[in-house]
Amino acid sequence: MDTAKISVGGMSCQGCVRSVERVLLAQQGVAEAQVSLELKEACVRFDPQSVALDTLKAAIRDAGFDAD
Repeated sequence: MDTAKISVGGMSCQGCVRSVERVLLAQQGVAEAQVSLELKEACVRFDPQSVALDTLKAAIRDAGFDAD
């Protein structure tokens, strides 16, 4: 398992945090996703054999947020 921190922009409330967590956890290979509104980032533990970091960022963007 790898762990990555992804900067997430566009979140304004805990509902946004839950939305980002939900889309990350829906990705195959993601074991854990913790999103911080204060830090504006997602900490994701995932299997790089199952899902690429770029795919996780794309899922966040598809949900309407910015991801770097």
